[in-house]
Amino acid sequence: MHELAITQSILEIAVRHAEAAHARQITDLYIVVGELSSMIDDSVQFYWDIVSQNTVAEGAKLHFQRIPAEMCCSNCSHRYALKPDQFACPTCGSTASVLMAGQEFYLAAIEVQPSEEMAT
Repeated sequence: MHELAITQSILEIAVRHAEAAHARQITDLYIVVGELSSMIDDSVQFYWDIVSQNTVAEGAKLHFQRIPAEMCCSNCSHRYALKPDQFACPTCGSTASVLMAGQEFYLAAIEVQPSEEMAT
C-alpha cells in the first residue's frame, strides 16, 4: 500500500516541474527502481492511473528502469552482482561487503508537451 503514497509524491513532483516549465501536458516519466527496492511496477502503474486523473499528467506513460543489486567487497574491493544464493565475494570469499546499488527509487526524467505559448 506504500506505493500509493510514493505514486502521489511522484505526481506532485512531476506536476510542480511541469508547471514551472509552463508545460501543457506531461507525456512520459522515467522512474529508476533498484532490484532490492520494495516498489512493484504494476502497483505504481495502477495507482498512477488513479491519482493522475484530471491533472496535467493524466495519460502519461511510466517507464521503469531496473537497477541490479551490486556489492563491493570490503576486503579486495571487487564489485559483483548480488545473487540470491551467493552473498560472499566471488573473488576472495569474504562476507564483508557493502551494498553499492540496488535500493534506488527515484524519478529520473519527465517529458512534457510545451504549452501553446512556448511552442511558438
